[in-house]
Amino acid sequence: MNWLVVDEILKKAIKVGGAENHRFNLSDGILIKDNHISAAGGITEAVLKVRQNTSFVRKIEVEVENLKQLKESMEAKVDIIMLDNMNIETMKKAVEIINKSALIEAAGNVNLETVKAIAETGVDYISSGMMTHSAKALDISMKNLKIINS
Repeated sequence: MNWLVVDEILKKAIKVGGAENHRFNLSDGILIKDNHISAAGGITEAVLKVRQNTSFVRKIEVEVENLKQLKESMEAKVDIIMLDNMNIETMKKAVEIINKSALIEAAGNVNLETVKAIAETGVDYISSGMMTHSAKALDISMKNLKIINS
């Protein structure tokens, strides 16, 4: 099966299940991740480069791993701050510090056991890659397949 078709089926399944895809492809949004931050020389520099090379109507999201990066993202006035792999206590502090000045997304280590506690921190969005990176494979046997000649 074509991987593009599989991707579309997964996206449809997510929607039918009551969740939402935050992006359909990489051009749907600007997400500055750790490797971009490192290459640019910091969050401030990465955000500046993005702003110099994109339309003012595009939202900018920055992935942060600690409160120092969070504060730098806030100083850069990003639209969305992704709290990546933070523990619950740090997430609560982050939500308090942001104080509605940006949208907040929680990601990393999100599963059925952690999602309720994450939601209770006050984040706006919770992202989980489990549907794509941890999906169980369906084992279909071809032993009983009959070939029909036409």
